[in-house]
Amino acid sequence: MIAEGLRQIAGAVGEQGVMPVEAAEPLLRDERGLYRGRAAMVVRPGTTRECARVVKICAGAGAGIGVVPQGGNTGYCGGATPFDPDRQILLSLSRMNRIREVDSVNQTMTVEAGAVLSSVHTAAEEHGLMFPLSMGSEGSCQIGGVLSTNAGGIAVLRYGNARDLVLGIEAILPNGEILFGLKGLRKDNTGYDLKSLFLGAEGTLGVITAAVLKLVPQPKSRQTAWLAVPTPAAACGVLRQLQRDSGERVVSAEYISRESLELVLEFVAGTRDPLDRPFPHYLLIEVAGGESRQRLRRTVEAAFDSGLEQGHIADGVLAESGRQRDGLWRLRECIPEAERHSGGSVKHDISVRVSAVPQFIDEAQRCLEAQGPCRLSVFGHLGDGNLHFNLRPPPGTALADFAAGPAGGMTAALHDLAVRMGGSFSAEHGIGVLKRDELERYASPVALSTMRALKTALDPKGIMNPGKVLGE
Repeated sequence: MIAEGLRQIAGAVGEQGVMPVEAAEPLLRDERGLYRGRAAMVVRPGTTRECARVVKICAGAGAGIGVVPQGGNTGYCGGATPFDPDRQILLSLSRMNRIREVDSVNQTMTVEAGAVLSSVHTAAEEHGLMFPLSMGSEGSCQIGGVLSTNAGGIAVLRYGNARDLVLGIEAILPNGEILFGLKGLRKDNTGYDLKSLFLGAEGTLGVITAAVLKLVPQPKSRQTAWLAVPTPAAACGVLRQLQRDSGERVVSAEYISRESLELVLEFVAGTRDPLDRPFPHYLLIEVAGGESRQRLRRTVEAAFDSGLEQGHIADGVLAESGRQRDGLWRLRECIPEAERHSGGSVKHDISVRVSAVPQFIDEAQRCLEAQGPCRLSVFGHLGDGNLHFNLRPPPGTALADFAAGPAGGMTAALHDLAVRMGGSFSAEHGIGVLKRDELERYASPVALSTMRALKTALDPKGIMNPGKVLGE
């Protein structure tokens, strides 16, 4: 039955819809190199109808053929990697990359799952609009993956996660039927909000093939500041002050530790410290709005002066040009790259209330001191309480040895602390394979049973992204 199902799939998508497995090695290896997968077939449908036929064939093949959807393969948790060379296919959405419509009056865009995020940005800008979801991987990540993981990024503070920027989806259900939900309405109280089931589900309930995205007007002006602050608590104070003074125009507020900045300065060519001397903590903050550049700058400068007087800001610089703004953002966005060049890190993606970020950083450092030596790289989205509290091995220790040894206890301590403080062990990177045990450990029995009931109801054969999120 499996062999016959694979033959039918090949017929459904045609020659260009099947990639030889030996040529698909990059798709079978996850972004971080933690997992090397295998698949019976790599399938690249070109239309929603083709995608639906593929899933229907998989559902009808005896016990079923597992379907592992994949976008740009930029995830950090192994959620888009197949592991069964006999009974799983990799379903790449990369050929389904059309922008179907831009409605400039409704301020929406209808786009297929394989569209790269940066191309969505470009299409919106051509209409004087903006799709505000932005992240370091935007040149390669695809909309289907962005929505399936409910990605966050640097503008969550102002515009919300991916889930907040979707008005409708088109999806393939596990039985091969198509859920048509591309209305693009801001008000639609007609039963359950079905689109929300698929946003953040990591392909375990179906395959997102298209979506209606919210767009917003391009801001007329933008101000970006790199600020040295004495403590994380001071950074929170500056953020709240600027939010009040600017009328909630703060788009991004990123925390960067000195250790993270030094990695970038050492390992990323062409970078330099914006300030004349080092400080322990930094805040990269951006404000955007519809007023003139001069008026917005006066607002930011006034908050800057107030922060200096209160002792919340020790030093800082305001970008004088787009080039300077890009240089400041490069320091933040290149931290993961710098970590890789330095030998790698054990990554953590926690969130707590914004007000609890200073306490978490302080207590986390004390927890780690009791666990053993390591080097830290702490940075993240202060505006929404999401920290990447990454651990680097001590000098002379290989990352693999560190990860297999003391890092396990350190990870448990950090996750325990985050949950104890009412936070999450997975803020924006999802669960995938990597964090299944944590979900089992930290989620309530009621939450887990509810998730399993949904999975069983929609996918009784368990063919959709097998082994991810909830396990087998």
